[in-house]
Amino acid sequence: MSPFGQPTAPAAVTKPKKARTGVASLVAIALLAAGVGGGAGFAAAQLGGSAGASQSTTTTVLQGDATSPDWTAVAEAASKSVVAIQVVGRTGSGGEGSGVVIDAQGHIVTNNHVVSSSGSGAQITVLLGNVSYEATVVGTDPTTDLAVIKLVDPPANLDVMPYGDSATLAVGDPVMAIGNPLGLVDTVTTGIVSALNRPVTTQAVTDNTNPVVRQNTQAVVTAAIQTNAAINPGNSGGALVNSAGELVGIPSSIATLTSSSNSESGNIGIGFAIGSDQVRYVADQLISTGKAEHPQLGVTAQDAGQTGQQGATIMAVTPDSPAEAAGLRAGDLVVSVDGAPVASTESLVALVRAGRVGEPMELVVLRNGKEETITVTPAAAAS
Repeated sequence: MSPFGQPTAPAAVTKPKKARTGVASLVAIALLAAGVGGGAGFAAAQLGGSAGASQSTTTTVLQGDATSPDWTAVAEAASKSVVAIQVVGRTGSGGEGSGVVIDAQGHIVTNNHVVSSSGSGAQITVLLGNVSYEATVVGTDPTTDLAVIKLVDPPANLDVMPYGDSATLAVGDPVMAIGNPLGLVDTVTTGIVSALNRPVTTQAVTDNTNPVVRQNTQAVVTAAIQTNAAINPGNSGGALVNSAGELVGIPSSIATLTSSSNSESGNIGIGFAIGSDQVRYVADQLISTGKAEHPQLGVTAQDAGQTGQQGATIMAVTPDSPAEAAGLRAGDLVVSVDGAPVASTESLVALVRAGRVGEPMELVVLRNGKEETITVTPAAAAS
């Protein structure tokens, strides 16, 4: 039974059948934190900090032709805001990843699996501009695989990466991935947006002993940006930027070919990133309260059973839920959310989780063979 079928407080959407990745059986979805041992950069860096108030600099990039971005200018500007992260637990275990500076106070957004897998009491070191800084966890959100850490003693004049609008991305748009793959700091690769709202499922990483790290037993289901820009272990939490050098996504996982030894291959040109609109929504909450709330509809659904029909069939509606208030019914076949096609229950879960609590979303459903548009205002899912 899938985590979406747990008989606990209703999630965004519950699913009574096993979740599908939507990827062939020989392809696995792998998180992108790298094990400690790549180690490039940290050993030679000075441990330092700068006292006094922090200021920020947001660098704008003059775009080249729409079909020929000036990637040299983008890399020079955006790389200043991307950091390498090393996490070492009390037992010596740990990993490496990447992060993005998002404000002058030294807050850095990254993936939850980068900072949570080493347990409580882990030491977090951030490499920025060839200088190492200590950092602490501000808040984590296993549901979206996002986290925010903060430099203990941030330097003045931090370069802050501006947010872009991931909702305006189109398939074929040029993008650049910046991060710390395999411990190789300041690595940039380019590609395009290969697909949008790709439903991707990974396993949530939690630390039950750390009060700051929130426990969550659900899988992470993301309406991801798919890209062919090369990303590898260590790129987790880094930046996916557009031709203006704006943050449009946080790389979090890749598809890898599995072998008979259960080992995973590296980059095969299929990487996934969390859209910047969702990143900003979650990061702002983590900075403000240390936790994040997520939208729920209050339905149980399963993949459409009809031959040739795609969508998610509502099996049950929770009493007093947003779904009931909006008039959704058992038997409704959901075929789109806010204009994005729903191919499966997994994609319905991903699209709902990409929304915001209190912001209406339009669901197109087939009811008795007729198409209807129903507006639902999601409530906050129980924590």
